[in-house]
Amino acid sequence: MTRPYTTLSCAISLDGYLDDASTRRLILSNAADLDRVDQVRADSDAILVGACTLRLDDPRLLVRSEQRVQERLAAGRSASPVKVTVSERADLDPDANFFTLGEVDKLVYCARDGVEHARERIGAVATIVDGGRPVRMARVCADLAERGVQRLLVEGGGTVLTQFLAEGLADEMHLVLAPFLIGDSRARRFVDDGAFPWRADSPARLVETRAIGDVVLLRYALSERCTG
Repeated sequence: MTRPYTTLSCAISLDGYLDDASTRRLILSNAADLDRVDQVRADSDAILVGACTLRLDDPRLLVRSEQRVQERLAAGRSASPVKVTVSERADLDPDANFFTLGEVDKLVYCARDGVEHARERIGAVATIVDGGRPVRMARVCADLAERGVQRLLVEGGGTVLTQFLAEGLADEMHLVLAPFLIGDSRARRFVDDGAFPWRADSPARLVETRAIGDVVLLRYALSERCTG
């Protein structure tokens, strides 16, 4: 299967949570690390997040640095990567930042029986793509490759990260550790249960460890395509 080179990126607490159980957005990273992520975005052709992340965080998913934007434009690319989301029902707000900000293509992969509903609801602000039933990340990746996406950045949330990891569709993972714990089982964990290729007897390969202020970046190779 042809698929883009795929990087998973997320920040977690020391006890493995993506967020706490409150309605407020929890910041797990810092300014220096967010700038690092901005560079990874600038180097990517597409950024993918799950529908739950869109609804909860309303992310912009744009390159922030004006210098990086200009470098992309000078290279004949769009100012920011293509925005991608996956939703079985496409129950998304057409006024969300994902759709309204950035002069870039927006792709929504939804279940086959929800395509018509999705086109009626958000077809004016995004391209709706049949992702199968249920939506499979392998199908999404193959379609993105056909659209010319060579480097894909996946920024969550937990369900999407679980699917990419369980299906062996990632080449590397950037895992940032925040210097605190959540301590609440109601909060969202990093991944769900799954049969993952990386186990105690076949671990992922650590290719970089870096302190970035008060957080730590762990970069893991998840496929032979990641040379470190």
